[in-house]
Amino acid sequence: MASLHFCSECNNLLYPKAEQQRRTMVYACRICPSVDETVDNGLVYRNDLLNVTKEQAGVTTDLGQDPTLAHTNIACPNCGHEDAVFYQDQSKRKETRMILFYVCTRCNHNFQDKLGSDGQTAESNPT
Repeated sequence: MASLHFCSECNNLLYPKAEQQRRTMVYACRICPSVDETVDNGLVYRNDLLNVTKEQAGVTTDLGQDPTLAHTNIACPNCGHEDAVFYQDQSKRKETRMILFYVCTRCNHNFQDKLGSDGQTAESNPT
C-alpha cells in the first residue's frame, strides 16, 4: 500500500526519485536537499485510465427470439437470412457514434450494419 512521506526538515511532501548511481528509489524533497532512503516498497505503479476499447456486442444469447426487440430486413453475412433484431451499443463514451448491433433470428450471428454512418461495410462479431 502506498503512503505519503514527509520531509523531516521542512515537513513538505517527499516525492519518489530514482537514484541512478545505486539504481534504487529514494524519496526526495523538492524544497530542501533532504533525501529519505527508507523505502519500504520499491515499486512504482502506473494506472492508465485511458483504455480505448472496441465496441462489443455483449451477451446475445436468444436475442433473436426476443419479441420486444425491433426487427429489420438486413441480410445476415453468416447465413444470408433476411430477418434480424437490432439494438444500440451501450457504451457511454462521448466520442462514440451510434452503433447498431444486429442478431440474425435464424443462426444468432452478431454483426454490425452494412453501411453505417461512416460508410464502412458490415463487421462480424464472433461470440
